[in-house]
Amino acid sequence: MKLFDVYPLFDIEIDKGEGCHVWDSNGQEYLDLYGGHAVISIGHAHTHYVDAISTQVAKLGFYSNSVQNPIQKELANRLGKACGYEDYQLFLINSGAEANENALKLASFYNGRTRILSQEKAFHGRTSLAVEATANPKIIAPVNSNGHVTYLPLNDIEAWKKEIEKDDVCACIIECIQGVGGIRMVSAEFLQALRELCDRHNTVLICDEIQCGYGRSGKFFAHQWLGVRPDMITVAKGICNGFPMGAVLISPKFHPVYGQLGTTFGGNHLACAGALAVLDVIEAEGLIGNAYTIGEYLLAGLRRLQAENSHITDVRGRGLMIGIELDIPYKEPRLRLIKEEHIFTGCSGTNVIRLLPPLCITRDDADRFIASFKKVLS
Repeated sequence: MKLFDVYPLFDIEIDKGEGCHVWDSNGQEYLDLYGGHAVISIGHAHTHYVDAISTQVAKLGFYSNSVQNPIQKELANRLGKACGYEDYQLFLINSGAEANENALKLASFYNGRTRILSQEKAFHGRTSLAVEATANPKIIAPVNSNGHVTYLPLNDIEAWKKEIEKDDVCACIIECIQGVGGIRMVSAEFLQALRELCDRHNTVLICDEIQCGYGRSGKFFAHQWLGVRPDMITVAKGICNGFPMGAVLISPKFHPVYGQLGTTFGGNHLACAGALAVLDVIEAEGLIGNAYTIGEYLLAGLRRLQAENSHITDVRGRGLMIGIELDIPYKEPRLRLIKEEHIFTGCSGTNVIRLLPPLCITRDDADRFIASFKKVLS
């Protein structure tokens, strides 16, 4: 049997990692400024994380959600305190797509509606309703194209107001910093006005924090820069540093019903142990503050480089979620960064380089990237 060939792959086999660095099977070191799509939050192979996962799997890796699981309750308590949402409820699943799928389902249970508003250039996952809310027709199969979703321009509150005032909108789902969409930023004015509209028309506001959350923006959640409390917050990626996990943080306005949502693997003992270790490290090492500090340092350095190099047309982002827009396709400079400078970055569209490094990145790492980027653009 062969693998189903849907991924364009670099001819590199990553063998091990530590912190913000990985090594291939030939022993070549690389600076990892992508973290596997923003998944690696506390760094590769952190000893505390490795110890927590190892200890738990040696004791009990999995049992179903039919029994008490005190590690889930501990995670809910710790996460609530860490992010400032102690009064919310936690539903645990395995991925970002599942988080969005369950949030949208719960919104529909709540108000009985079926229409969703999503942003142009949005990415919310690849499962049924999550992929329909994703503004990319190339990945929406005919069976998923069910007419539930209207895509609207980023930050155009009048366009959103016009739709919400029809009083048939179930939910608005928002990435406060778009990832796949090219590091596009939601404004505070837009999100605050949207919050008021949703309240007025009994529409659910969901913030997709799967990529921009968990400390990446320099606050626990990116929407916390914008002065709004959503009805639901979806997370994944950085929550467990590479072990598959996702979650929905749910406002007290929603009341659980037995059997309404469910999962086999979600919230298993091993994932919860890993997620608790991630919170330990984030707090002990001040990684959210580091994300803000090094993010500002990177943004300042890249904007100085922009002033010197005409190929850079825009530098945008917040914390360690940065987009560098070029007037040339990203393909050649990104490939040169990997092959010549041994630095991994991400990309978006045809001409945006994305930086999503682990939150433990240092100034030396930032300096290395800026010098290498300058070199490949010269």
